[in-house]
Amino acid sequence: MNIIKKTIRLEDGRTIEIETGKLAKQAAGSAVVKMGGTMLLATVTAAKEMKEGTDFLPLQVDYKEKYYSAGRFPGGFMKREGKASDYEILISRLVDRPIRPLWPEDFHLEVFVNVNLISAEKDIQPDALAGLAASCALATSDLPFQGPISEVRVSRVNGQFVINPTFSQMKDSDLELMVAATEENIMMVEGEMNEVSEHDMLEAIKFAHEEIKRHCRVQKELMHELGTDVNKRDYPHDLEDEELKKAVHDFCYDKCYALAKAAKPKHEREDGFAAIKEEFIATIPEPATEAEKEEYDVKISLVDRYYHNEEKEAMRNLILDEGIRLDGRVCDQVRPIWCEVDYLPCAHGSAIFTRGETQSLATVTLGTKMDMKETDEVLIQDDQQFVLHYNFPPFATGEAKAQRGVGRREVGHGNLAMRALKPVVPLAPENPYAVRVVSDILESNGSSSMASVCGGCLALMDAGVKIKKPVAGVAMGLITDAQRPNDRYAILTDILGDEDHLGDMDFKVTGTADGITATQMDIKVDGLSYTVLEKALEQARQGRMHIMGEMMKTIDKPREDYKPFVPRIIQIQVPGEFIGAIIGKGGETIQGMQKETGCTITIDEQKDAEGNAIGVVDIFGDNKEAMDSVLAKIKAITTVPEVGEVYHGKVVSTLEFGAFVEILPGKEGLLHISEIDWSKTEKTEDVLNIGDEVDVKLLEIDAKTGKLRLSRKALLPKPEGYVEPERKPRPQGGRGQGNGPRKPFGHDRDHGRGPRRDRNENKENNQ
Repeated sequence: MNIIKKTIRLEDGRTIEIETGKLAKQAAGSAVVKMGGTMLLATVTAAKEMKEGTDFLPLQVDYKEKYYSAGRFPGGFMKREGKASDYEILISRLVDRPIRPLWPEDFHLEVFVNVNLISAEKDIQPDALAGLAASCALATSDLPFQGPISEVRVSRVNGQFVINPTFSQMKDSDLELMVAATEENIMMVEGEMNEVSEHDMLEAIKFAHEEIKRHCRVQKELMHELGTDVNKRDYPHDLEDEELKKAVHDFCYDKCYALAKAAKPKHEREDGFAAIKEEFIATIPEPATEAEKEEYDVKISLVDRYYHNEEKEAMRNLILDEGIRLDGRVCDQVRPIWCEVDYLPCAHGSAIFTRGETQSLATVTLGTKMDMKETDEVLIQDDQQFVLHYNFPPFATGEAKAQRGVGRREVGHGNLAMRALKPVVPLAPENPYAVRVVSDILESNGSSSMASVCGGCLALMDAGVKIKKPVAGVAMGLITDAQRPNDRYAILTDILGDEDHLGDMDFKVTGTADGITATQMDIKVDGLSYTVLEKALEQARQGRMHIMGEMMKTIDKPREDYKPFVPRIIQIQVPGEFIGAIIGKGGETIQGMQKETGCTITIDEQKDAEGNAIGVVDIFGDNKEAMDSVLAKIKAITTVPEVGEVYHGKVVSTLEFGAFVEILPGKEGLLHISEIDWSKTEKTEDVLNIGDEVDVKLLEIDAKTGKLRLSRKALLPKPEGYVEPERKPRPQGGRGQGNGPRKPFGHDRDHGRGPRRDRNENKENNQ
């Protein structure tokens, strides 16, 4: 084995170790990245032959966390890892996006990158190492990857930037960014912030890039040792036909430029561009023989590629030369916006947000703790009180195809919109509801994730959720001159789908009037300066404020109250010692209350400020009378009996020496036979039977045992001329001899009762 190890030293003394040549040696490239007790194994493989007709890079990146890495069993019946979770999909996307642009344009072999978490230290966040691990595996291979890259998480903890913070450090962070870059250029940024300024975000990116540069230099040393910096495999290159390329340019470019400048609607423009290509294809003679047919098919495939380049250049030059975009707007102009709230009469909250040809129907649903999303990852087990789901059906772009399950793109866009709104959505204890926002994209021509942010914000306010501040989002684009990217460029506000596809940057920014809450940036051009990024951020802020102003014309603050049909939540706190009594044996008490009233009741054990156990009880229902009934029952369970108070109780058992009366749920006291009436009661059943309701006064709570002594007699008028009966002296010494100490109340002095008395005494002792 030719094992090679490299070490990256962070400024705070921590180290990241890279090892190759030991595991997975039959892969085209493999590496293990280790930090503390956390280890990731990354592998890369590539097909030897290109699939016919492939004109793109078929790259597949998969991040997978093994449960054994943290000594845990997977959940579910099968007890083994299954399909990728949303979290694993999000990390796979974070690795995919920075490495996808770094391949030769004519490289079309299938490439598979797999990153597996094989050891997990509980306080280390492994996702921050996944991009580095993937790049190390590519660095050890002979594939023509134009890296290396690295990826780090940068957070601001107590005012200081920290690289790859631990889980525990994140609790004190107000900024979290995942930044990926080569040694020279930023490739990707994604993260969330608590209303951070554009300047602070840019400083965080610069801080992260300085760390990434060290990671890249170490990888280059590794490549030099292995020889993979110069020894790259050959691969099938694209065919070229210079004569055909020139013919396509001469015939199509001016027509494409004129159509791009005509500011047609999306589908008219698409049909027009397709017609130009068909016009050119019609100039190519039809084949007469089989040999000519093969040559004709090759030419048609080349025309597709050459024509796409002409369309791209026409659009880019129109923007760079004249400042005119495909829909006729200038660079910093936002498309027309219209909004509407309360569109769906039965939803808890709803809104339509339409910007140009992009439309989101956003809804809000409010639920209980039981409706929260349960997260059970290898290192993260938590309940999410706020979730946002994004759906992109084919009809949104006019496509005629079946709608399948949720794809990676939908998971990623939904996560970005969720992170944008999360900082302003109140959580427990201020807001007891579980909150679900759904954004259904009904039309799309660029920036549907930002439409989801705007629509989601409007729907939250329509639902009456007391968000801290309104949030808006905007997608920015960039067109540059390849020769002078920092001198000749155009920053585009509110980009179209074509501008995203044909441009050099897709930069999404969300925030309130006071700062940024989330961002996502993908850069496809080399050598972009921080000056250009700073200008893009400022233009994004202006665009965001314009969009927010349009939103506020529809609704500018949350409704004062929830809608009448929204189920309500009553939340109370009870001392921790009463949690068991509320739940009851086997859940009998709480389930009985739910069945009787139709309400949903949840109870969580928490700690108060002094560290004492408390129970947080939520009563959820749409019938106020039923909810009040549950509240009364719970208050009765948690009420502490007070000496001297009168209670309306129920007889739960009768004995020869008295009766046990339940004065509060779960709280029984002894009504001794001598306290039933002023007159002598010969037999308890002469006055009271099981199930009878009776008013009693609490005379005493035994300081040691907590037993309750009750009296019915104390509530009855004393008969005129009543004389207290003389008490017979008690025998002493042993049983039946002399006057011994008086036994505690409730004990029978007759010793011949047998098992029945023992059972009743046990019941008494348990009170």
